[in-house]
Amino acid sequence: MGRLRVKGKAGAAKNYTTRSAAVKKLQCSLADFRRLCILKGIFPREPRSRKKANKGSSAPTSFYYTKDIAYLAHEPILKKLREHKAFAKKLSRALGRGEWSSAKSLEENKPVYRLDHIIKERYPTFIDAIRDIDDALCMVFLFASLPSNSRLPSELVENCARLAAEWQLYVMHSKSLRKVFLSIKGVYYQAEIMDQTVTWLVPYLFTQNVPADVDIRVMLTFLELYQTLLSFVFFKLYTDSGLVYPPPLDAKKDEDGAGVDAFDLQDNTRQSTNKMTKVTEVDGRQITSKVVRQTIKSIASDANADAADVDMSNPESLEADVEEEEEFVPRASATDKTVTAALPTLQTLSTLPQTLSTGLFSPYTFFLSRETPRPIFEFVVRSFGGRIGWPSSSGSGSPYDETDPSITHIIIDRPLVEKEETTEQRELRLRRKFVQPQWIIDCINAGKILLEDTYAQGKPLPPHLSPFGEYEGAYIPSADSANVEAMEDEEEEEDNEMIADDEDDKTRDILEAVTAAASEETSLRAAELAAEAAGVDFGAFEATVKKANKSQSKRSKNDPIEEAEQDMNKMMMSNKQKKLYEKMKYSNQKKEAERNDLESKKKELTKQKRKEGRA
Repeated sequence: MGRLRVKGKAGAAKNYTTRSAAVKKLQCSLADFRRLCILKGIFPREPRSRKKANKGSSAPTSFYYTKDIAYLAHEPILKKLREHKAFAKKLSRALGRGEWSSAKSLEENKPVYRLDHIIKERYPTFIDAIRDIDDALCMVFLFASLPSNSRLPSELVENCARLAAEWQLYVMHSKSLRKVFLSIKGVYYQAEIMDQTVTWLVPYLFTQNVPADVDIRVMLTFLELYQTLLSFVFFKLYTDSGLVYPPPLDAKKDEDGAGVDAFDLQDNTRQSTNKMTKVTEVDGRQITSKVVRQTIKSIASDANADAADVDMSNPESLEADVEEEEEFVPRASATDKTVTAALPTLQTLSTLPQTLSTGLFSPYTFFLSRETPRPIFEFVVRSFGGRIGWPSSSGSGSPYDETDPSITHIIIDRPLVEKEETTEQRELRLRRKFVQPQWIIDCINAGKILLEDTYAQGKPLPPHLSPFGEYEGAYIPSADSANVEAMEDEEEEEDNEMIADDEDDKTRDILEAVTAAASEETSLRAAELAAEAAGVDFGAFEATVKKANKSQSKRSKNDPIEEAEQDMNKMMMSNKQKKLYEKMKYSNQKKEAERNDLESKKKELTKQKRKEGRA
């Protein structure tokens, strides 16, 4: 006899639990439960049958995995939250009774939890952490631009601004910025860190207001996790680059509005070697502690070697041996036969080819006009090796003055106004190029220096396109691809005129045969040989084949035989596959219709411009 199944003790009712039941089991408040779920990465689940999961009830509720709730029950942060609850009761009692000494001692021993173990649990490797810092950077840059109030303490905003500046300093130092896009929401940046693509959004420097209907507590919980994650990541990145973390901040420069220049990047290689290396003299020779450690390793690796034969006077050979031993060599697993991807190392990452010239602006020196935002363009120009200066109204610490003769470009966003100028000012202006800010961004996305005439001061700018790519076959409103179809129509007309002028009766028959045999490869080859024997021009032959293929593709779209074959194929599909196929077909048709609509509008605009130009 099999086991009797009790209702509500097996299946979905056992695997899922409601939010109220989870809060009751963990013995915490709803706010603490939400905080725990955010920190641990646990989110609601949707069961197949909500009625079975809720033990027959159809009331709307949120479901969680029972194993996830059991996992939360052993979380050390939950213990700290309970201790904080008891601390709050004791503190309120002491304040109510006027026991100020006990209240002070309670405040000094306030329970505080740390998130270090959660970062290690959620991100086992450093590459995993790099892949997941996109949202963290967006959140930190957002809070760095918000004003402090009763819900947002000033210390939190300052910490976010410090983390944002540290990230920008590292990107500028490593020259890892790749793409920039100026959108309505803000500025999108994309960088390559350890062969991983990191994209983040920075809002524009406008006065921000926190809406009253936004649950700021949930966002602050995410921010708490993200700040800890970024601190870990930045410490690893800075130390691997040989820099001191955190970088020292000059308070005087920070008060004067120096921005990222208020932080000083210092090299920690000398400090670490001075701290770790101790020099001792043995028989008149200087032997460091590093050489001693390497000697001990070499003795342990070779058990048969005699300790007296070890030469400690040649530390270079020992260092070479240690470096060879420390190289990572992948070994095949004896139990797991699956092939896994190799982890990137510092040697492999250093040999990777650069996807973009990181010294794009190195030959140039820029000067920002007062109406251009300094934080955006200082970060972008310095990330690509350029030198930049700004007026005193944009902050202190500018390395270049406006009258510096080494300045090659002026980034200006004002209309062109004629004014009286001296001979020296005129010569200085002729030696420089005045460009609009979009020129810098387009040069970065194109990977080369574009012509400055198109972006000159006061001229209408070309369209600023997103460099992050669209779906295949999307409409691209660039100047080169806008007139593609018009150029194709003109080429077809020229080819037709050339065919009409050159062909005689015999060549007409051959080209008609080409049109009839355009679908079959063997027939097309025979027609090509016949056309060559008859002396038909190869360009006219290719134009006819191209035209025949285009007309045949248009006919195949409305071919009833092909539609019947597609209907037969759909009959062999399951209901799920049919629905998925119909969704894909609908989305493709919608995208194609949108693309055709935009292209037709572009055609009409180009025709109208041509007519106005002729008139």
